[in-house]
Amino acid sequence: MSEFKHYSVLLHETVDGLRIRPDGIYVDGTIGGGGHALSVVKKLNDKGRLIGIDQDAAAIEAASERLHEFKNRTTIVRSNYSEIRDILHSLSIEKVSGIYLDLGVSSYQLDTGERGFSYRVDAPLDMRMDQRNPVTAADIVNDYTEAQLFHMIKNYGEDRFAQNIAKHIVQYRQKKRIETTLELSDIISGAIPAKVRATGGHPAKRTFQAIRIELNQELSVLENTLDTMIDLLEENGRLCVITFHSLEDRIVKTKFRTAEHPCICPPDFPVCMCGRKSKGVVITKKPILPSAQELEENSRSKSAKLRIFEKHTEV
Repeated sequence: MSEFKHYSVLLHETVDGLRIRPDGIYVDGTIGGGGHALSVVKKLNDKGRLIGIDQDAAAIEAASERLHEFKNRTTIVRSNYSEIRDILHSLSIEKVSGIYLDLGVSSYQLDTGERGFSYRVDAPLDMRMDQRNPVTAADIVNDYTEAQLFHMIKNYGEDRFAQNIAKHIVQYRQKKRIETTLELSDIISGAIPAKVRATGGHPAKRTFQAIRIELNQELSVLENTLDTMIDLLEENGRLCVITFHSLEDRIVKTKFRTAEHPCICPPDFPVCMCGRKSKGVVITKKPILPSAQELEENSRSKSAKLRIFEKHTEV
């Protein structure tokens, strides 16, 4: 297995945004190689604690090794962050001081050919974040109907050629099953006009994103867990989320805004009648973006956005 590498995007901004207390409890919901986690755990004392979660076995191994020096104040769990409430309950933890998510695909996952995330490396069509999942990207590509493929690529890839890409995939698989990343990449390229291929980014980028999101249920997990994470914060605790495309960012932005202003009463009502109470404030009215230096050091950070929410329930 190759070394688990992942550039920790918006590292200082995230750690600063958490406003870490040395004796606090913090949850890294996507621990990856442990880059953010290492910076957080270094700020904790022996009363502090870091809970790291990841569904990727390679990430768990890498993070455990990286954080070995601080194992007395870390707990690493192989799971999806959607299980955060149950994980904390199993550790007898009711509230935490901060939670953070780095939703990007790791450099390790992209660069390790056999994982099948990259459209630039020939590999089996896999794309599973959790290799315990019996379904792979190949199953989606070969078993979905043309209509299902179209809606997936349109909604999750936001590709204007979604209909033609879906059509080409279905036509190709009538001859043989689509097995590899480059095989799929070539099919997608053939579905996009040559003029667009010459001027745009890689033609397969959006479709690969769509398949990965669908397979790993990335958007539904995010949307269904953010409210739970806010509820698990102690007073003045913070939730930091790094996103890498507009679909993720839109969910985070909307969830944070609703948590701050949950009232659904008509604007002309003199007083609130729905009874919904604000859970806190959005710290980042505009998302925090990578610095020029970070963009120069890591081109993969160019689409990253950090949003921060602070819990407040006491008046």
